[in-house]
Amino acid sequence: MTADEVIARLRALADPSRLAGMARYGIGTGHALGVTVTELRGVAKGIGRDHDLAGGLWDSGVHEARILASLVDDPALVDDAQFERWAAGFDSWDLCDQVCQNLLRYAPAAWTKAADWTTRPELFVRRAGFTLIAGLAVAEKRVDDERFAGLLAPLAAGADDDRPLVRKGASWALRAIGKRSSGLNRRAIETAEELRARGGAARWVGTDALRELSSPAVHERLGRTGTPGPGSGSAEVTNGVTAAEKVS
Repeated sequence: MTADEVIARLRALADPSRLAGMARYGIGTGHALGVTVTELRGVAKGIGRDHDLAGGLWDSGVHEARILASLVDDPALVDDAQFERWAAGFDSWDLCDQVCQNLLRYAPAAWTKAADWTTRPELFVRRAGFTLIAGLAVAEKRVDDERFAGLLAPLAAGADDDRPLVRKGASWALRAIGKRSSGLNRRAIETAEELRARGGAARWVGTDALRELSSPAVHERLGRTGTPGPGSGSAEVTNGVTAAEKVS
């Protein structure tokens, strides 16, 4: 199956009336067709893994084709150059998050890029660094705490960024690390408190993360004892963006 054939299939599935809704959530629609992620996953299931096809889909520039590329590519074949090339094409938070969650977090360079990208100046590359950290915290079940603790310093270094998509990504990453274990929860809370004391955008990240990291629900799940800190409870979050903030 060629990229052109797959894109023709996507066009057949497309509903342009969905584009207005995408725009309301801050998703660029200039190269979008109006195909849902659920539909894309169905198409991907029928294709299987195909690294060459993924490259052709990405090169098309079509928004949904690029998300589909992340679903059919083989993470074992994603090299450093592809990380950088695809990151340069991120133009929307959903594309950034989908590619990181579907593909890049499973690729060999994920740990290095997660740390490096959190301090890059480009909006969606820095967002991708935090998204990768959050994704690794979920995907890497057998990795020890120390490796994740090593991500806290670059995470904190990149948190001084007042762009909403970046600061929300930083909070998402910090919360994901802090929910892995009781030991990481303590370290993540310490980092959040340091960020809160720093002021500016870092203060927002620390305050937002502490609401969940210090909540009774998280402490109960991790088996921690003691009185949770201030601000228990958390907002509903999808891919690190709260429902109330998706349009900001």
